[in-house]
Amino acid sequence: MAAEAIGRALRDGALEGEHAPALTIKDSSDAPLGPFVFNHIFIQLSSNILAKKSQSQGIVLVTFARSPSFYVELLKSKGIDIASSKKWLRILDCYTDPLGWKSRLAESGVISNPSPKSSTSVTTNMCRNVKDLDSLFSSIIELGRDLITDAKGRFAVVMDSVSEILRHATTSSAAVLLSSLRSHDQISCLLWLLHEDLHEIKTTAALEYMSSMVASIEPIIQPLNGHRGNSENLSLIEQNFGRGKFHVRFKRRNGRVRLMSEELHVEHTGIKFMATASEDGMNAQSLVPKVQFNLQLSEKERNDRANVVLPFEHQGNGKTIDIYDGRKSLTESKPETSNEKLQSSENSGRGEIIYFRDSDDERPDSDEDPDDDLDI
Repeated sequence: MAAEAIGRALRDGALEGEHAPALTIKDSSDAPLGPFVFNHIFIQLSSNILAKKSQSQGIVLVTFARSPSFYVELLKSKGIDIASSKKWLRILDCYTDPLGWKSRLAESGVISNPSPKSSTSVTTNMCRNVKDLDSLFSSIIELGRDLITDAKGRFAVVMDSVSEILRHATTSSAAVLLSSLRSHDQISCLLWLLHEDLHEIKTTAALEYMSSMVASIEPIIQPLNGHRGNSENLSLIEQNFGRGKFHVRFKRRNGRVRLMSEELHVEHTGIKFMATASEDGMNAQSLVPKVQFNLQLSEKERNDRANVVLPFEHQGNGKTIDIYDGRKSLTESKPETSNEKLQSSENSGRGEIIYFRDSDDERPDSDEDPDDDLDI
């Protein structure tokens, strides 16, 4: 299952001397199920850390699209003990006051202090300038180091929306941030959510290139004729809010790519992943390039190829095998009319390869076969 394979990769973390595995979860307005997948993987990683099954000793959760209290309630709803979160969870709040406007208004007395409530048991730090990615990187590393209990310990970094970063920063600066996090020797794994249709193709391609895993969510039903306004299409689109196609691409260190696909269904208790009936066939089809000519042989072409008699192939028919080696002239060979050759070829029903020297003046050793003494 694709979701289980993602969970194992994030759980196992980074190998010594290699970059940390990174997951991009990619959705769109046609299949807006990315937050459900993100929450599922976040809970799965948290459970592995609490059970001491993960390389990570803790998680730094960077919130852009949701408030820290949302994720606290999410953990509670899944039965995770929040009281123990001080040992394994840190939240960097980039949601409450991302540009520092509320803080400046609070200083002038216009509004109350926007800082998180002290009743929240999870340790939360607020970021007031998401445009400063260098400061954002330093804050993530500082919070992560607070979770590590030994010199070789590692922590995971989870971002609920890279699309929010790209609202305030360029693609290159965001890529530098993610690359720096992935190459840091104290980070075990990363995952982030990306809303594909909010960005240019080159931006999406850059983030996918940096990822070792890309999870794409596609609509289960496409709108008819490309129109979305009529009632029939609206009814079909509503189905895409409850289920979708889940495709995952794993990139290996040696350059090999592995594709996995399944369906996901949103339920009251969470999401459920189900294997598709034609998973293997679809994956194999997606690897074949789209070209203007046929890459497969027809049945007749396969039979014709099988009937070709190779020049040095012994047929085992009991007759003396006389192979023309190119050093004799055609007049020295035993006489046989072209009609006889044609008839014998037709009667045998097999193909034949005949070699003719370009010229009798050619040097003999230019045609010599170094293996002519072997019984091939």
